[in-house]
Amino acid sequence: MTIVMQRSPKASVARSSPAERARLADHPTVRAVRARPEPAPERLTLARIRAIALEAGADDAGVVSLEHPDLAAEVPHVRAAFPAARSIVSIVMSTHPDDIRSPARSVANLEFHRAGAEVDEVARRIAVALAALGHPSINPAMAFPMEMEAFPGRTWIVSQKVVAVAAQLGRMGLHRSVIHPKLGSFVLLGCVVTSAEIHEEAEPLSFDPCVSCKLCVAACPVGAIEPDGAFRFSACYDHNYREFMTGFGDFVEEIADSKNRNELRDRVSISETASMWQSLAYKPNYKAAYCIAVCPAGEDVIGTFLRDRAGHLRSVVKPLTERTEPIYVVAGSDAEAHVKKRFPHKPVRVVKSSLRPTSARAFFRAIPLTFQRGPATGWSATFHFDLSGDDSVSATVRIDDGTLEVSDGLVGVADVTVRASGQVWLEVATKRRSPTLAVLTGRLKVRGDRALLGRFAACFPR
Repeated sequence: MTIVMQRSPKASVARSSPAERARLADHPTVRAVRARPEPAPERLTLARIRAIALEAGADDAGVVSLEHPDLAAEVPHVRAAFPAARSIVSIVMSTHPDDIRSPARSVANLEFHRAGAEVDEVARRIAVALAALGHPSINPAMAFPMEMEAFPGRTWIVSQKVVAVAAQLGRMGLHRSVIHPKLGSFVLLGCVVTSAEIHEEAEPLSFDPCVSCKLCVAACPVGAIEPDGAFRFSACYDHNYREFMTGFGDFVEEIADSKNRNELRDRVSISETASMWQSLAYKPNYKAAYCIAVCPAGEDVIGTFLRDRAGHLRSVVKPLTERTEPIYVVAGSDAEAHVKKRFPHKPVRVVKSSLRPTSARAFFRAIPLTFQRGPATGWSATFHFDLSGDDSVSATVRIDDGTLEVSDGLVGVADVTVRASGQVWLEVATKRRSPTLAVLTGRLKVRGDRALLGRFAACFPR
């Protein structure tokens, strides 16, 4: 048998003959391009880029260099998507407040999707305009599509909020959304990543647009926003994003675990199934954006609130807080306790945690987001985790009267020391392996007060 080895196209090009190079040089396209003068890229300023963005349809815009210290965590992800990146153009687009404030979720979600599509289109226009000036540029999606093959890790190319704050377009509010000084919370953010170098910095925003009214605290159905400024990330994620990402995975698992259609109907109501279908067919639906809806901050927004605060509470806040709707919470979570106490008229729907780790390392990265202050109140302990194998971890977790601190390495004196392989710990933490059997078989070794591990687990319900 004769095997014929063919050279790859790359190898052929690398070893092209003088005749082949001559033929390329004589190609009409090559001759036409070489006959044209190659224009030098236009030197751009912050003001020039902002003017381009506003002309493209943005309501406000700023530019920030990738060298900005606040963007250090963004750089590797941005350059993985666009190696030539040097700066990011951040844009702000307004949403229609009356739609966002509507208790009808279809009205609010339609506005989010409509405005979101507009953000992406405006960002595209800016990217095309910058490229025409000699500065290659890309426009990552405002929200979706994302790099979902990386889920549950980081799936986004650019953290839009971080960039907008660095570009001095607003400040992060108590509700963890950017508040623009003029448009308030009724904005969506987008960006363009460009090869243009901009070393100018925008004038710092001289004040915080948040007016500290704490209406977002009062309106949040799961108590994700706490008066002292703490934020229960998992509470917001489990409810508001129920029909996104892991929430959809939970829905599929309910189907897989059901013996027949009748059991599935007991597990998932027909209205929930229809709502999930709608999210799949017409873009994902947010279950609540009440923190944004009730926010009176922003020069263009605050007028009616100042004229009639009682009217604002009556017409904007109460229709949302009094709305009867299912609230999705994890059993034993602070959110479950909050709904039952603050909103007893809203039915609780218990679901699995949306923040499920896929590795031991991911578990320790995620626990600041899943930590529950309620079960952690009134006691203190230090836990050492010495996990071996391919998924090795060395970490210290300190719980102290409702607070959490996670450190790399084994720090201080431990009340409890846990040793196992990373895989075994992950299986125990995600309830796929019995901790008792793991201890009895020697796969999980615990030194110290084992009862504290039960308290530890209660702080991270799943």
